[in-house]
Amino acid sequence: MKHRLSFGCYNIFANNIVEVTADEGVEMTLEMVEECHEFVHENVKGDFALLINRINNYSYTYEAKLSVASYEGLKALAFVCYSEKSVLVTKKLQASRSFDQWQYPIFSGLELGWQQAYHWLENELLAIKEN
Repeated sequence: MKHRLSFGCYNIFANNIVEVTADEGVEMTLEMVEECHEFVHENVKGDFALLINRINNYSYTYEAKLSVASYEGLKALAFVCYSEKSVLVTKKLQASRSFDQWQYPIFSGLELGWQQAYHWLENELLAIKEN
């Protein structure tokens, strides 16, 4: 089910995979991240995974980088990037959050990356349920 937030869309799939697509040119602020957290808290129950669809170019404020994707119940995270610029922004975000020890892949949206990311997240959630 697709939901519109102030900066982009969230699409919640039945298996608790949540796709996030920010609008073109947005600078994600701490307030936007808090809006994300509130939305997820109200709409997603149990363990879940995030599929960050970076089809649009956007950036993060310093404060947003420090708190983005700090969700209770978040078990897996994958990015789908469509440009080298998007890959660089994603890698900078990973570097700024190195204390979290995130282990997430970056998939190429130009090479069926969305489907690959979705299947990878499904497998990650399934492995967690089996343990």
